[in-house]
Amino acid sequence: DGDGTYDARSAPELVRRLVVDELDMVVGARRSSDPNAYRHGHRAGNWLFNVGVRMLFGREVRDIFSGYRVMSRPFVKSFPALATGFETETELFLHAVSLRLPFAELQTAYGARQRGSHSKLNSIRDGTRIALYMLRLLKHVRPLVFFGMLTGIAVLIGLLLGLPVVFEYLETGQVLRFPTAFAAASVFVIAAVCLSSGLALDGVSMTQREQKRLVYLSVERWRRDPPC
Repeated sequence: DGDGTYDARSAPELVRRLVVDELDMVVGARRSSDPNAYRHGHRAGNWLFNVGVRMLFGREVRDIFSGYRVMSRPFVKSFPALATGFETETELFLHAVSLRLPFAELQTAYGARQRGSHSKLNSIRDGTRIALYMLRLLKHVRPLVFFGMLTGIAVLIGLLLGLPVVFEYLETGQVLRFPTAFAAASVFVIAAVCLSSGLALDGVSMTQREQKRLVYLSVERWRRDPPC
């Protein structure tokens, strides 16, 4: 980001942490007491996404959308960079999580924008895009979790539809609401398909992680100067 909101004086410390602690990414977690530093609703939005990431991916993070980052050569060379907009920060985080790469966050000062500049971020549009992209990455990185959630939803719907029919059959000995029974059975079939898809794609995801890991391990951490 070249909008003057990040403190450039923090850069040496970010690099030092990367080198000394042998990390693959150090993120400058934004900290600001200036009420004008964030647009209306952005603090709450950032907090909500941070909580969502912690719940979905099991990793504590304070500022997933920070644009102030230092990364190692192996991290950069193995990063696919598929995102095209504000989803890039999310993709960087999930790349580190999926390959179990060491990273850390370091608090850095964050100030208000310079006069005459404006943010290109549209809170609703880009927030929705990021949320959908996060779910898409969850499907690729942890497909069993993604399809497991769909399975749980389908099972719940199937029970809501099917249990009244079952109780009615136990009382009367007849299926009086055949369309509802058929719908419940269909939903349970969908649940089974979702679960089997998650199990199959989990194996594919593991293979992809292994390939990325091999690329990561094949890159020298420090570039060696060519002999004179």
